[in-house]
Amino acid sequence: MMDSNILISTDKSLLDFEKVHFEIKNSYWGNYRSEEQTKKTIENSICFGVFKANQQIGFARVLTDEVVFAHIMDVIIFDGFKGQGLGKKLVEQILKDSRIKDVLTICLKTKDAHSFYEDFGFKTVGNSALWMTIDKAKLD
Repeated sequence: MMDSNILISTDKSLLDFEKVHFEIKNSYWGNYRSEEQTKKTIENSICFGVFKANQQIGFARVLTDEVVFAHIMDVIIFDGFKGQGLGKKLVEQILKDSRIKDVLTICLKTKDAHSFYEDFGFKTVGNSALWMTIDKAKLD
């Protein structure tokens, strides 16, 4: 996706691994991860990098079977670029991706961004303080 000098790409060769690891390591949800763990999560996921002027400024990843289930993780806009609507563009791009858009159940965990994800149609799962989902599965 290209929009006012912003590129969102799933090309893993563009990722700045050191920057991604630093940002995840400094998050509340990924502060335990080693470099090897971060590498393995990238290898085994669909990754979305956010770039401005060839500089990586955001990241997210998704695990999915492309039919029944997708789990969005590690959604982060790097310091210095937050508050510019980039997180919204990133999640929009994830949800429009051909491998994800028709998945029946899309979930994520968040401690502090519930209202942000509700704008995309995510709903809290039961009385969970963390889990949210978009669930299109028919359970008749």
